[in-house]
Amino acid sequence: MSEVTITRHGNDQAGEYHAHIEGETAIGRLTWIARNGVRVAEHTLVPSEIGGRGVAGKLVEALVAEAREQGFKINPQCSYVAAAFKRHPEWSDLHA
Repeated sequence: MSEVTITRHGNDQAGEYHAHIEGETAIGRLTWIARNGVRVAEHTLVPSEIGGRGVAGKLVEALVAEAREQGFKINPQCSYVAAAFKRHPEWSDLHA
């Protein structure tokens, strides 16, 4: 599998994580907005061209890693992010 690179775009109020796969033009995205110090994960979008390669999971892992580094909580409104939190009980301290 080609390497997945995650980049963060936006500011402290709203943003996206982008997943790039070497050799592909399609980009996976996880969008969020900030409300009262909490990042609300709104949507995880992975185009079919890059689906089935763990891209969505890597996007959520990037959000979780940044939450640990910066000390914010996550409100998983996106169904994929909510399901990821259920699969990873070790993230419960980050759940808003």
